[in-house]
Amino acid sequence: MAAELTAHQLIAQHRPTLDQALEAIRTRAYWSPHPEHPKAYGEHGSLGMAEGKAAFDALLGTRLDLGQPGTDDWVGGEVSPYGIELGVSYPHADVDVLLPAMRAGMRAWRDAGAETRAVVCLEILKRISDRTHEFAHAVMHTSGQAFMMAFQAGGPHAQDRGLEAVAYAYVEQVRTPDTAEWTKPQGKRDPLALTKQFTPVPRGIALLIGCNTFPTWNGYPGLFASLATGNAVLVKPHPRAVLPLALTVAVAREVLTEAGFDPNLVALAAERPGEGIAKTLAVRPEIRIIDYTGSTEFGDWLETNARQAQVYTEKAGVNTVLVESTDDYKGMLSNLAFSLSLYSGQMCTTPQNLLIPRDGIRTEEGPKSYDEVVADLAGSVDGLLGDDARANALLGAIVNPDVKARLEAASGLGEVALPSREVANPEFPGAVVRTPVIVKLDGARKYWDGAEDEAAYLSECFGPVSFAVAVDSAADGVDLLRRSIRDKGAMTVGAYTTSDEVEQAVQEVCFEECAQLSLNLTGGVYVNQTAAFSDFHGSGGNAAANSALCDGAFVANRFRIVEVRREA
Repeated sequence: MAAELTAHQLIAQHRPTLDQALEAIRTRAYWSPHPEHPKAYGEHGSLGMAEGKAAFDALLGTRLDLGQPGTDDWVGGEVSPYGIELGVSYPHADVDVLLPAMRAGMRAWRDAGAETRAVVCLEILKRISDRTHEFAHAVMHTSGQAFMMAFQAGGPHAQDRGLEAVAYAYVEQVRTPDTAEWTKPQGKRDPLALTKQFTPVPRGIALLIGCNTFPTWNGYPGLFASLATGNAVLVKPHPRAVLPLALTVAVAREVLTEAGFDPNLVALAAERPGEGIAKTLAVRPEIRIIDYTGSTEFGDWLETNARQAQVYTEKAGVNTVLVESTDDYKGMLSNLAFSLSLYSGQMCTTPQNLLIPRDGIRTEEGPKSYDEVVADLAGSVDGLLGDDARANALLGAIVNPDVKARLEAASGLGEVALPSREVANPEFPGAVVRTPVIVKLDGARKYWDGAEDEAAYLSECFGPVSFAVAVDSAADGVDLLRRSIRDKGAMTVGAYTTSDEVEQAVQEVCFEECAQLSLNLTGGVYVNQTAAFSDFHGSGGNAAANSALCDGAFVANRFRIVEVRREA
């Protein structure tokens, strides 16, 4: 098939966006080419709200044929956390056929060069952006996110993260010149002269193992980092969240074909119920890169067993906020309440442990006891979620039965300061919606004393569960923070303090244990949110993740430089 998109056309169209992305990662200033507001779509070829919903509805009950080689069956079975059976079926692959087909297109993709690969990736992202409303419904009905969050996090914010990865990939590949003339003087003799050629070469096939909660936001960085550096990418979605990534694969294959490349550079590996193909794929010799977001147990297994691959993991941690003092008590409570409630706490960045001195904290309203702080925080969450319509818009739905079980078990771990309640969703009666629970625990009651407090707060309890942990002092809180990061890892750390000494102590812990820190957030920015091109998601330096989204280290080892030397 003749190419419909030439490299020249794609460079002319997308090079300005790439240049802006390169400037954004250099300055770390705010920038995004993808609108956050739903009403911004509907013109210039993009789907508006009604068209996007109609496009999603048209997918239900259909077979998504990607035209992949090696299709030996059709699989599906996704059920929305909102109670809808999606009924979409996907190609099941014979990987002995599919993987060789994916490798076949890599030579031309490698030879195309970094700039062409980058602009092809930007065209993929542009077409995904045009269908943001459709993707938002796909994310909503596989992750349980409320619509606005699915729209923003699953749409423009995910697209930003993909573009960010492309920008970093481009920078790392062009750091080395294509050619060099090398001359070494030899005194009276003729100089030694060589012509040297330097080519970025891909590692091989990359395996993206998708997650249930943020299939696009967590999936796009690895997908586009690998593709932009010349690798083919096999996308293995979470079996409960196939649709958003399957649509992504479909768009990528369409663009690659039109640009004159092999569409099998991007392919889907959907699985039968209970098949568990991730372990099988992860150790295949063709798989040279793995991106994974999910449980610590499987992440550790990948790091230990997938020895032929470069493995990038985002696992689990225990996110902690130290509350020592504040000069904006109501702002602090409001900020924390939102952070605990957003998407029912089903974010890898949601705070779990709130460390509060048992003698209380200092505020601009005067001293507040530990009990008062916890009660006021419970009241702030209650006020935020008291209206069911607003609660549904913030909480979304519980993504799976395991989260619901942890939530229900949490009330037995200590004194409940804020009980969870059930919220009805009139639009989706089948949705399981629960408000957060806050449980009081004592940081002085150690596990070896027979108490369960420490065992609870030093274990990740993913979902809408938070522990208000009483500590003996701010210094004890800092020590517990250090131990928590060192032993369990953390994607995020927060602190509220008006003390320079405490601020410096917390900051030093985060430097030494390599954790991202937010200080004294009281406005519209929350500890569990990060902005592409500016914030780093995770650090890659503690047990919660071995990589950061996104930095040079996340992309640089997805390719190597091969040198060819010739006599001049």
